[in-house]
Amino acid sequence: MSEFARYPSLVDRTVLVTGGATGIGASLVQEFAAQGAKVGFVDLQREAGEKLARELAGSRHAPLFLQTDLTDTRALEAAIGTVRERFGPIRALLNNAANDQRHKIEEVTPESWDAAIAVNLKHQFFAARAVSGDMKQAGGGSIVNFGSVSWKLKQGGMPVYTTSKAAVQGLTRSLARDFGPFNIRVNTLVPGWVMTEKQVRLWLTDEGRAEIKRGQCIDAPLLPEHIARMALFLAADDSGMCTAQDFIVDGGWV
Repeated sequence: MSEFARYPSLVDRTVLVTGGATGIGASLVQEFAAQGAKVGFVDLQREAGEKLARELAGSRHAPLFLQTDLTDTRALEAAIGTVRERFGPIRALLNNAANDQRHKIEEVTPESWDAAIAVNLKHQFFAARAVSGDMKQAGGGSIVNFGSVSWKLKQGGMPVYTTSKAAVQGLTRSLARDFGPFNIRVNTLVPGWVMTEKQVRLWLTDEGRAEIKRGQCIDAPLLPEHIARMALFLAADDSGMCTAQDFIVDGGWV
């Protein structure tokens, strides 16, 4: 059985995870709770979020779940305020929430464009801004924005999603410059094709499996915990001089 790193700096640190009820987000919540962090997580999926919170209630700090529509900026800011009130200043933000719904160019409307940008990009900016005051006051912090290899691979079939994920790189680098004087680090965690329950159920086909086998250097499934372990490093003080960078976890595809 493998032994994985423990990060003393994450013990008792307040961490916020967006989209934390299922998939990669749920793994983030589990891994940070296991490190002894105070984890607040937001998601639209109430049943899944409450179930995860119950499962982790015996952690050093029981995680706090808040059902939140991330596309409603005021609701997102209110949820962040509730996490702050419960656990104290937020020192690490994991901007994980996204929706990679497939869509054709011909099907995109102005309304669906705005909705996709809101869930995949917009909330990352406003969540980062909302926690920046906490981090400035604390003398530093870590913001991890979540990108995707999809646009790097020139993947078709979801142009608004890939556009928003490409934009995350620009957001990260600009925030890293503006927040750097306050010792706030901002990086992009770039997952490959992660085999979450949703991905396997909705999108994975025999053709997709063959594509993964051809693309990845490591012929093994990429799992949510692989992403979460990189996130732990980026949130911890061990990555103290890492900022404005892409950290790709994709089995060597890109």
